[in-house]
Amino acid sequence: MIDLGTADREARDAFVLGLRPPRNAANPFRPSGFFVEEEPRPGGGTERVATVLLTNRECPWRCLMCDLWKNTLEGPTPTGAVPEQIRFALQRLPRADVLKLYNAGSFFDRASIPKEDHAAIASLARGFARVVVESHPALVGDACLHFRDLLAGPELEVAMGLETANEEILRKLNKGMTVGDFENAARFLRAHDVRLRSFLLVGVPFLPRAEQAEWLRRSVEISFERGCGVVSLIPTRLGNGALEELQRSGHFEPPSLLTLEESFALALASRPPDRLVLADLWDTDSLAAPACCRAARIERLRSMNTFQRSLPLPPCPSGCHHSLKELAEVSASCATSSAPA
Repeated sequence: MIDLGTADREARDAFVLGLRPPRNAANPFRPSGFFVEEEPRPGGGTERVATVLLTNRECPWRCLMCDLWKNTLEGPTPTGAVPEQIRFALQRLPRADVLKLYNAGSFFDRASIPKEDHAAIASLARGFARVVVESHPALVGDACLHFRDLLAGPELEVAMGLETANEEILRKLNKGMTVGDFENAARFLRAHDVRLRSFLLVGVPFLPRAEQAEWLRRSVEISFERGCGVVSLIPTRLGNGALEELQRSGHFEPPSLLTLEESFALALASRPPDRLVLADLWDTDSLAAPACCRAARIERLRSMNTFQRSLPLPPCPSGCHHSLKELAEVSASCATSSAPA
C-alpha cells in the first residue's frame, strides 16, 4: 500500500479509485432515496425533516472513506434533472418543517447541481422553514449567498465534513482541505447569516484506538467554536474498497455500536446548551454488537438524539445484563469475527 501521508493527490486518487467496486445504476431524473425523520430543535421539541438524496455527478474529491459515489452519475448532471428529482420526492413525502438536499458531494459544484437549476430548486423549497445542503469548504462562497437569496424565506444551512481536526489524518483521507479551510468557510457562512453543521467521523482511519476519543472531543469543540449549530457523528462504514484494504493492513478498525455510544456520550458532554449533537443511525444494524442487545441500544441512541442527553443503558431483553465493559469485549469479538481474512 502507498504511503498516503506523503503521496500526492493524484496518487491518493488512484489508490481510492483502483479499489472501488462497481457503482449502482442511477437515473438522473430520480433521487436515490427520500424519507422523513424527526430531529430535535435547539430549544426543545422536534421538527420533521424531509431528506432527499439527490442523484448527480460524482464529487470531484475522492475521499478515502466515502461510499456515496455508488449512487452518482459518471458525467455532469443534466439541467432540469435535480428539480425533477425534488418534485418527485416531495409529491410522495408527508409534510415536513425542514428540507435536506444531500447530494453525495457539494451542492455548489456546478457539474453536480447546475447553477441554472438553483431558482427552480429554491421555488420548490419555499414551504419549508430551513433548507440544508452539503458543500466542501473550497466551494463555499458567493454561490451560497446567491442561493440563500433565491430561497426568499427559508433559512439556508450548509453542512460541511470536517471529519476530524487532525491535520495529518485529513491529508491521508484525501479530503483536499485543512482545518483552516473549514474554519475560513465557517467564518464566511456565519458572517452572512448562513447556518452551519459539521460531519465528524466515528472510527477515524489511521488513528490509534487510544487517541480516538481525544481527537473526537477536539473536533466537536472546534465545530462549535466555529459556529456550527449541529454536529453529526457518522460511523465510518466499510464497503468502498479502500477501507477494506486499510482494515487488512491494520490502519482501520470499523467502529462498533459501543464505539458510537461512547462517542455520542462524549460529544453530548461537550455540547453548549443551544447546540445539537446527533448520532447518525443510518445502517446502524451493520455495526458490530451483541444481537441480544442491539435493537434496544439503537433505540436508546434514537432517544438520546431527541432529548440531547445521555440515557441509561437499557436492560438486555434476553436478560444477559451486559455491563459496558462486557459490551466492549463482546463488540470486539463481533468485529474480529467479521474481519476479512
